[in-house]
Amino acid sequence: MEGVIGLLKLRVKKGINLAVRDTKTSDPYLVATLDSQKIKTKVIKANCNPVWNEELTLTMKDAKAPIHIAVYDKDRFSNDDSMGVAEVDVKPYIECLRMKLDLNKVPNGTKLDRVHPSKHNYLVEESAIVCENGKVVQDMILRLRDVECGEVLIQIELVPLPGRKLNI
Repeated sequence: MEGVIGLLKLRVKKGINLAVRDTKTSDPYLVATLDSQKIKTKVIKANCNPVWNEELTLTMKDAKAPIHIAVYDKDRFSNDDSMGVAEVDVKPYIECLRMKLDLNKVPNGTKLDRVHPSKHNYLVEESAIVCENGKVVQDMILRLRDVECGEVLIQIELVPLPGRKLNI
């Protein structure tokens, strides 16, 4: 696949205190968009603190393209309601990958970088980019915008296409 950097694994762990969109609760699902690809989690019925524990895989072509996150409430007889949006800035993560470390020699849990919350990102708290079992991963809690409340806990990891190296 020409121009592909690698496969982005987006581990959608859970939602925290998501907005109520039905009478007393919501039926949330998360949609992740990267470039023109769109992928979504399963719907968790009647739960404003859903645990998805799903891994979504997207093909990354642009190291600067953010991952768009949107959470919706599934409705049976009308359009699904928005429960907030967020964006993941992958640039700090990509910079860590560009260090070209021999990850098998880096101690497990080594922090390669820290990303602090700012007005330019959706982070609730500091997010560390770490070496974990020979992989570079970043866990983050994102505050949803355009909504009264809600956060999502996700993890990103960029992996090479089978039989190839990362193209960064």
